[in-house]
Amino acid sequence: MKVEYTSLNGVICLSPARFEDHRGFFSESYSRLRMAEHGITTDFVQDNHSLSREVGTVRGLHFQSPPHAQAKLVRCGKGALFDVAVDIRRGSPTYGQWVGEELSFENGKQLLVPEGFLHGFITLQPDTEIIYKCSDYYAPECDGAVHWNSCGIDWKFGGTPILSSKDAAAPALADFVSPFVFEE
Repeated sequence: MKVEYTSLNGVICLSPARFEDHRGFFSESYSRLRMAEHGITTDFVQDNHSLSREVGTVRGLHFQSPPHAQAKLVRCGKGALFDVAVDIRRGSPTYGQWVGEELSFENGKQLLVPEGFLHGFITLQPDTEIIYKCSDYYAPECDGAVHWNSCGIDWKFGGTPILSSKDAAAPALADFVSPFVFEE
């Protein structure tokens, strides 16, 4: 597994090895042991899978607040997407900063988004599937969002995005009081 550390501490890009032959490929997409070898000890309890039919579909920027905050390990099962993490830990030296990574079926990359970060993506191909592990169960009372276009993210998309009503109505980062606090 190739591990790339991003400019945001805790956000990590992972590229599991692929073993290819004339039939296709095999890849170990998750191994607690391999993760621990790289110092990643997040315990995942839930897997989610979603399909976005149209190019330009934005989902996010989402978070789940304490006491049910979630870390996520995100990968693309089909198609391609631009995946983003934004630091929202009050007092963090990187508060409001973001990193993005293209995840696709072809490149097999995964993004580890820790607790205290917003997560979102935009689809780059039709019928894109995202598959992600979560470190806590979904708790609707802890579900939250920040407006997708309020963090200075270069979404690499020039059209009009397709949004849910929840995401369209989410508050801007400047108007948001984060439930997360930076701890060194």
